Amino acid sequence: MSDMIDQSELESRATRLVEAAKKAGADACDAVALTGVSLSVDVRDGKVEETDRAEGDDVTLRVFVGKRTASVSANTIDDPQGLAERAVAMARVAPEDPFAGLADQNRLLTSLPELEMLDARELDAGALTDLAREAEEAGLAVAGVTKSGGAGASWRLAGVVLATSHGFSGAYLTSRYGLSMTAVAGEGTGMERDYDYDYRTFFEDMENPADIGRRAGERAVRRLNPRKISTRTTNVLYESRAARSLLGHLGGAINGASVARGSSFLRDKMGERIFAPGITIVDDPFKPRGAATRPFDGEGTGASVLNMIDDGTLKHWFLDSASARELGLEPNGRAHRGGSGTAPGPTNLTLNPGVKSPEELMKEVGEGLLVTDLIGHGVNGVTGDYSRGAAGFWFENGEPVQAISEITIAGNLKDMFARLVPASDLDARYSVASPSILIEGLALAGD
Repeated sequence: MSDMIDQSELESRATRLVEAAKKAGADACDAVALTGVSLSVDVRDGKVEETDRAEGDDVTLRVFVGKRTASVSANTIDDPQGLAERAVAMARVAPEDPFAGLADQNRLLTSLPELEMLDARELDAGALTDLAREAEEAGLAVAGVTKSGGAGASWRLAGVVLATSHGFSGAYLTSRYGLSMTAVAGEGTGMERDYDYDYRTFFEDMENPADIGRRAGERAVRRLNPRKISTRTTNVLYESRAARSLLGHLGGAINGASVARGSSFLRDKMGERIFAPGITIVDDPFKPRGAATRPFDGEGTGASVLNMIDDGTLKHWFLDSASARELGLEPNGRAHRGGSGTAPGPTNLTLNPGVKSPEELMKEVGEGLLVTDLIGHGVNGVTGDYSRGAAGFWFENGEPVQAISEITIAGNLKDMFARLVPASDLDARYSVASPSILIEGLALAGD
């Protein structure tokens, strides 16, 4: 499958743009070339609804003239010199940015680590169709499931090349396979739906399609006949799938750009304990077969595994060169390319698991809400105020007893993080990975 992407051609495009920009008068520059090939199949009631194949290229040149910067993007570069001259002309009239610039040269990688990022297996439309149909059939076979919301399977191959005017040139390929199924249970106004899915870097790691479909069906049936509950303060257990959102909110709050702007509720908490003792949250750019594994960041620099939270204490921000300069700190290889430049962010961010299962935690606290679905984006990044719609199950003595819907969970993330207790069921498949999470004493708004 990797033969579909010519890395040498990608490198040539990036290098030509860098040389053209220097000739056009840029003091410094970098170019990133992206390409991708993907195929997806959607199935409903055993019939193929849509097959989509996409191939695309994109090249972005970023130039610096003093402390002024500009970027241009194109799908093709038939005229690299003309593209470079336009970028330099734009930079000369742009406002100055005192923190703009390439990464320091001494931070550039001189050799790339070998990582598990690429599975060379290509799946054709027939194979993807079979996977989706198997998942759908298993979901429809669950007692209580009345119809299919559809199933889909996909694969994607992506290539990245980065070249800079101060000596870095690097490239890598990544693969991704996906499968999902949505099931509908009940009839009329009493219908409920739910889904299950899996996404992997290597096809051999994918879960059995029948298991994905079966779980989607079982989840939909469990949601039938939901009730509302009265407003109260209670214990809340976020199942692993929902718990990842809490880790995502943390990732945004410890983003160096947000901290530099003063728009993070954790901006003054570096070195302080913000989680309970024993809580560790790791960011690992080298995670084997990880969803966000990469040999270098968006500036061509390397990174190390970082305990962002160590024994409950905040130890690091996510930093690219610009945010590090603004904060007076050293960058840590967390630059991501996006739009006209770079922005800091996590790679494979993982909350390490606890020692008790979700069932043990539920039994320990007696009763509360098991959250299986979250709605909306009601989080204030400046204050940490949290308000999100939710659905799930009321539990008693460690067992779910009643489906619950149309409620709102409210709190403040500072307090929520401080009381967070991880379960033992870590789902490590995704770039943001978390076990189930228990938080005692959260406010629920219901009837």
